[in-house]
Amino acid sequence: MSKQIKIDFVSDVSCPWCVIGLKALEQALEQVGDVATARIHFQPFELNPRMAPEGQDINEHLAQKYGASPEQAAKTREMIRARGAEVGFDFVPGKRDRIYNTFDAHRLLHWAGLEGRQHALKLALFGAYFTLGESPGAHDVLLRLAGEVGLDTAEAARILAGDDYAAEVREAEQFYQQQGISSVPAIIINERHLISGGQPVQVFEQALRQIVAGE
Repeated sequence: MSKQIKIDFVSDVSCPWCVIGLKALEQALEQVGDVATARIHFQPFELNPRMAPEGQDINEHLAQKYGASPEQAAKTREMIRARGAEVGFDFVPGKRDRIYNTFDAHRLLHWAGLEGRQHALKLALFGAYFTLGESPGAHDVLLRLAGEVGLDTAEAARILAGDDYAAEVREAEQFYQQQGISSVPAIIINERHLISGGQPVQVFEQALRQIVAGE
């Protein structure tokens, strides 16, 4: 008999390793379906909470934040593209040339969770940014994605026009920071077990089986 497990997936929609981690986790969950079933709860984390609405050139941003040269950034992007391909996600070279503020995306994701459409919206946001090169902070993009995953676009527009769920997002961000989460993805199983980073499928599968066996 399979056990029900809770997964809190702490991440940002502008984090490529979060895409890789999510896709690998999804595949691992399929492989452990004989012993466990799970629902993923997406929790907010902003890599760049003070990013301006218009965003910043990604090479400039990486140089300022990490000291990465254009050559180092290009090498990292190629590694990310290859890892994405391994788990079935298409990182399109040259599409993601800017990095944006993601706070409104997290507000919309919080609402989508209440509506049972959070997972679908998360995947749509990843695709819009990393495959199409669209801004996850642009309201027209957010409204289109909301409609594509079956959410009420009029309600989404109302939420984005105000500050609905801003307090809830900030509270969740502070909670996970206080728990010691300083990088993402951070995958928390049953509120006790932490798996960090965009791990390969087999690493997630082994960890999930060990956790379920020990519960």
